[in-house]
Amino acid sequence: MDFNRQVIEEFRANGGRVGGMFEGARLLLLTTTGARSGARHTTPLGYLPDGPDRLLVIASAGGSPRHPAWFHNLVANPRVTIEAGASTYEADAAVLAGDERDRLFARAVEADAGWAEYEEKSGRTLPVVALVPVLDEFVP
Repeated sequence: MDFNRQVIEEFRANGGRVGGMFEGARLLLLTTTGARSGARHTTPLGYLPDGPDRLLVIASAGGSPRHPAWFHNLVANPRVTIEAGASTYEADAAVLAGDERDRLFARAVEADAGWAEYEEKSGRTLPVVALVPVLDEFVP
């Protein structure tokens, strides 16, 4: 079983909590619809809260020079499913740009300097994505 699959299974079995290197970390499961395949893909991601009803994720791909597949998927199909803690809900993804992206990326770096290292290693500007719950679906 691959690493992501293990994290996903542990997350779901333990009400959104995982151990090991992710113990105590803010982690969610993002399910996107494949840009080409139309298949559903779930990825564990770290996140940063942005107010009471918006979450931010960063398309770092661990510092890879290429954007992660989940990013390409949500650009093509911005309606996603979020699993955070014991809650599951639909959300709309929006790629942030300009000053808003820069301000929120700086805030993410304050919380975890690793984001700046990933951006430098990647040689690209890491996209910041806001995940906004679809209001009729959101149950905190």
